[in-house]
Amino acid sequence: TGESNTLRLHGRGVFVAISPWNFPLAIFLGQVTAALMAGNAVIAKPAEQTPLIASEAVKLLHEAGIPTEALRLVPGDGRIGAALVAHPAIAGVVFTGSTEVARSINRALAAKDGPIVPLIAETGGINAMIADATALPEQVADDVVTSAFRSAGQRYSALRLLFVQDDVADRMIEMIA
Repeated sequence: TGESNTLRLHGRGVFVAISPWNFPLAIFLGQVTAALMAGNAVIAKPAEQTPLIASEAVKLLHEAGIPTEALRLVPGDGRIGAALVAHPAIAGVVFTGSTEVARSINRALAAKDGPIVPLIAETGGINAMIADATALPEQVADDVVTSAFRSAGQRYSALRLLFVQDDVADRMIEMIA
């Protein structure tokens, strides 16, 4: 037909990576390295409670060969994050944190003139467990307590909702309570 379709993969530009306090190394590195591997430069803004571990991680990445021009650390509070997100040169945002802050970031990005700036966000959710009649009440009790209260319930994967089959509900709930 005389057409030629070509797919080219390339980075978008500078991404802001805003990570939470509750997994200060794992989520921080996951966000930063994913954006770098996709060909982007990264401005990493860790939670204000975790600047030291982020600083050490960035030092190690620089020692491993990531150019300082490709990865910068900018510690600070939410005002710093908001200023970074609002900057006209930002080509994308990776965020893990509250739904409220993610909505604020989304609104700020939507208000920008120019190309659409992607937001990759992981926020809190309603994580459910389903226990049917085949489940052992003792195991359900252990799993509920572990999932709901590990890390003081401060995980996005913490149990928030329990569904129990009617015919075993009284026995299961009694075991958990």
